[in-house]
Amino acid sequence: MSSNSPTPTPPSSSKSITQTVNGSHHLAIQGYSLAKGMGVGKHIASENFSVGGYQWAIYFYPDGKNPEDNSTYVSVFIALASEGSDVRALFELTLLDQSGKGKHKVHSHFDRSLESGPYTLKYRGSMWGYKRFFRRAMLESSDYLKDDCLKINCTVGVVVSDLDCSRLHSIQVPDSDIGSHFGMLLESLEGSDVVFDVSGVKFHAHKLVLAARSAVFSAELFDGMDEDNKEIVISDMDPKTFKAMLHYLYRDKLAEDELAESNSSVDCVADTLTAKLLAAADHYDLGRLRQICESHLCKDISVDSVSRILALADCYHATELKAVCLRFAAENLAAVMRSDGFEYLKENCPSLQSELLKTIAGCEEECSSGGGKSQSVWAQLSDGGDTNGRRVRQRT
Repeated sequence: MSSNSPTPTPPSSSKSITQTVNGSHHLAIQGYSLAKGMGVGKHIASENFSVGGYQWAIYFYPDGKNPEDNSTYVSVFIALASEGSDVRALFELTLLDQSGKGKHKVHSHFDRSLESGPYTLKYRGSMWGYKRFFRRAMLESSDYLKDDCLKINCTVGVVVSDLDCSRLHSIQVPDSDIGSHFGMLLESLEGSDVVFDVSGVKFHAHKLVLAARSAVFSAELFDGMDEDNKEIVISDMDPKTFKAMLHYLYRDKLAEDELAESNSSVDCVADTLTAKLLAAADHYDLGRLRQICESHLCKDISVDSVSRILALADCYHATELKAVCLRFAAENLAAVMRSDGFEYLKENCPSLQSELLKTIAGCEEECSSGGGKSQSVWAQLSDGGDTNGRRVRQRT
């Protein structure tokens, strides 16, 4: 080879990866029997949910989508709810068996060969689904319908292609496990230097851990505590709540199974473990725990519960939860005013009524300016807003 020959350039490489970005949404159809008769082609829509950079929604047609079927079937579709063109995706619709037998009705693109590839949605409003999803007569006598409620799971897999130009070899960094290490410290009690007496139940802990997590604990343990006193009596919290709070302080998360089990065993929202933890978070200035509790309580808001949850939010400075409760109560005012919880609100939290009036005024302003509400708050009252035929007269 001549000494003047150019040095060869090492070959470069790249890799195109096509895969799906998956996301799921759960839709509960409560009051199925009342939805029947709304008309062929009319649907109940889920909230929009985001997958792969697009918005999606589930459409449920209780009287079917196809006029030719004469309401013999219910129809279920997944719709592209945001702008997009030629969006390629895989879909799965699952009607949940509520008997516990696990015999769900599943229609899925996933895990099977597709002759023409993924489904393509051409524009906003394009849909995929089934006009004859289930025969209505069979559905209404099946285990899919329980307590007049249907439950539908939807999974969307948006097809995306990426160019992987990363190095051939890479080193993966594992997720943080500091929470598990501190959790083991709590379980082993090694090095514990303080004891809490909660209604006779003793809890061993570590001052430095608690002080690092809470300024209130820091002040109590290092500024206001006698060095010879190794035991602190907690008189305003029950053992189960204190244990759950310790779990959070060490692990930065709650024991979800225990939380769900405790909450399901009580009738009043104020007596749930979540509500008690919200009070603890407020007392010990635990901002993240407060937000976790707010998130859980937000999921339980209903006409019957909103008044008491609003009272809790106001008492324990849960500002985001309070705002959601006020908005919900304003938009469902006629029904909320007839609930037992509203009587409790009037008797125990009169100041919240003026805040509710301000929220109502805001809703009215949105309505008058075309904010999308189909009926004003005062119209709810004048119409009664009552499926039992009772009417509420608008005050003048």
